Amino acid sequence: MSDQLDKILISSSTPDWHAKIREIHAAVRQATYFEDGSDEDNQLNEILSGVKRRKNGAIQEYTKKFDGVLLTPDLFRVSQEELVKAHKVVEKQSFELLKSIRQAIKNVKKYQQEIFVGNKKENKHPGIKYTPIKRVGICVPGASAPLPSTLIMCAVPAQVAGVKEIVVVSPPRYKGSIHPVILAVCYELGIDEVYRIGGAQAVAALAYGTQTIKNPVDKIVGPGNQWVQMAKRKVFGIVDIDAIAGPSEVLIIANDKANPSWVAADMLSQTEHAPGSAVVFTDSQKFAGKTLEELKKQLNLLSRKQETAKCLTNFGAIIIFENTQEVIVQANIFAPEHLQIQCGEDSRKIAEKISNAGAIFIGDYSPVAVGDYWAGPSHTLPTGTSARFFSALSANDFIKSTSIIEYDKEKLAESAEDIIRLAEAEGLDAHAKSIKIRQQN
Repeated sequence: MSDQLDKILISSSTPDWHAKIREIHAAVRQATYFEDGSDEDNQLNEILSGVKRRKNGAIQEYTKKFDGVLLTPDLFRVSQEELVKAHKVVEKQSFELLKSIRQAIKNVKKYQQEIFVGNKKENKHPGIKYTPIKRVGICVPGASAPLPSTLIMCAVPAQVAGVKEIVVVSPPRYKGSIHPVILAVCYELGIDEVYRIGGAQAVAALAYGTQTIKNPVDKIVGPGNQWVQMAKRKVFGIVDIDAIAGPSEVLIIANDKANPSWVAADMLSQTEHAPGSAVVFTDSQKFAGKTLEELKKQLNLLSRKQETAKCLTNFGAIIIFENTQEVIVQANIFAPEHLQIQCGEDSRKIAEKISNAGAIFIGDYSPVAVGDYWAGPSHTLPTGTSARFFSALSANDFIKSTSIIEYDKEKLAESAEDIIRLAEAEGLDAHAKSIKIRQQN
């Protein structure tokens, strides 16, 4: 199994080395999108239309079919008593975990407050008004493992922005319900509208509403599998969404000053997502070889080494470039979700030259896990090269801006001739007359 990893080590001097990058991007896209008109796409359309037409009945049917859980509509919503009970369970079983959750919430809240444009006096312009989105839905995965961090990273920015109604959906897995850690975080955040439904049917319920989720949301955020992401894509326009999230990915820029065992560990931390992408760009052939050996060694110690090895061969690479400048150029083209830079004292200088990345982690002691759980920025990030035009989810994504225009008689008179001239140039006489009529008195 280790020998097959030799294929991920390539050099930029090798003919058609770009093919490996194209393969990775193609594999990531395949793991993110359904092709239009495919069997999966047609089934997804059926799920969305089914929920839109049959509402609770469709939710019940799809929850049994896809999640293997039989729920009547009166059990869709998690009760306040269940939230309290889950919180007590977590508090009793691991109070230290609860303390860590509370501190993570504080860290995220502090960071989001500092970057929020809606409450900064220097951004208060008389020509613009910021208003929080009223109602937001958060998709929290829970199939293979509970992800309370996702809830924190999506809900706290919304709360900082002033969103009053937050709805959480998560698939029923833990004894036919949502894992108690996720429910405990809901309780800590004061979120009491929580539903034990997941998948594309949950996205449809949030977008269209049902007898149980009576009020559709205005925006849907959060990660999930292909079905969730493609459902979000299809309801976009009816509601807003954060982005289309594919497999988690990391690009690590490293040179001979980096620790090969740490870099290997960072690669494995992403590929254990299965699917997850991990790529290293370096200008040191010696370092690349050491990293590959460390990767093989650490892989054999994992309980899920088969799945992780497959992930590395499909979504991984260690690429040797001639110099750092070439590394930077290709990194900006790659536009990764997570970008780690482990190049000693040159790390910050390199970071300043990066324009396309969801999040940048500078230095040997800033692995992705710090951002996933603790540092403050949301870990809901653009994937699949979409960092070229998408940003990390933040409090600023939960407000909308309204233009404010207020002219008095004198100010309109100053501009009237120019406005009339522009309107007439476009052949819009009524526009011009709406100005002229105000100049007649």
